[in-house]
Amino acid sequence: MNKRIITLGEIMLRLSTPGHERFVNTQSYEVNYGGAEANVAVSLAFWGLSAAHVTSFPDHEIGKAAVNTLRFSGVDTSFIRYNEGRMGVYFVENGAMQRSSKIIYDRFDSAFAQVNVKDFDWEKIFEGADWFHWTGITPAISQSAADLCKAAVQAASRLGVKISADINYRRNLWQYGKGPMDIMPELIKPSHLIIAGLTDFENCMGITETDYLQACEKAKSMCPSLKYVSTTHRDSISASENELNGVLWNVESLLESKTYEMTHIVDRIGGGDAYMAGLIYGLLHLDDQNALDFAIAASVLKHSIPGDANFVSIDEVNQLVEGKNVGKLLR
Repeated sequence: MNKRIITLGEIMLRLSTPGHERFVNTQSYEVNYGGAEANVAVSLAFWGLSAAHVTSFPDHEIGKAAVNTLRFSGVDTSFIRYNEGRMGVYFVENGAMQRSSKIIYDRFDSAFAQVNVKDFDWEKIFEGADWFHWTGITPAISQSAADLCKAAVQAASRLGVKISADINYRRNLWQYGKGPMDIMPELIKPSHLIIAGLTDFENCMGITETDYLQACEKAKSMCPSLKYVSTTHRDSISASENELNGVLWNVESLLESKTYEMTHIVDRIGGGDAYMAGLIYGLLHLDDQNALDFAIAASVLKHSIPGDANFVSIDEVNQLVEGKNVGKLLR
């Protein structure tokens, strides 16, 4: 039986300078649509799973274009709603060599920030669902977005749907009078899987350990349903060259992936979402070590693809895990 995954979160209009042009001299922008949670849904749909994304858009052509992008990617859009507000936008300047990449956000007062929790029937949305994924970006946007996320998490927990959370602490987003410690611990508590680094643990769970394994154990004591904790480690030699690996704690041991050298990065945005999607897919189909290996390989491949979404096949990910056909001309 095909697994069904539900994701929740804002999607924004992404405007990227062509190639490696700078904001100060570009004359045009390339258009994409993306959001952390939707990127996960796109990957899973591309791998043949049933994935639905829940969000809200402004009721005009740009909002509908974003919906069409999801549909083209195979994501179920039947739970998307339209309401007042604007389309959130972010601008991307891709760095190269020693020049860093830059992102400028323009998302204040978006349609998603004004979402109405009563517009969503979570009992219906979770019908037949196996997994629900959210990130710490959503409750940081606005009180109404936080309320929507809370309603979703509570419904998923009540209905026995596995829950994953990419804690993804964003300091600059918490601007509506609440801090992460006011909201995040309750949301994280029923999770089955969380992605969190030490900064996420400290700011969103109050865990101040300097040792990652001890931080994971404290997270488990706070979250009885927790089975997995994971994070990635990135060494940025330059904007064009990074090293990346991942770790996965499964309550019994801390597993580690191989380290990949990425020497000609095309676009690193969405790499964490590709990793998250790889973990969800892997934990649904593989043993823990192979799930971790699949996830980090999926993330590495995303760095070769422009835009937010990771359009790579399961076979391509598996071939990278096995070291086959790496960088070859395939005919």
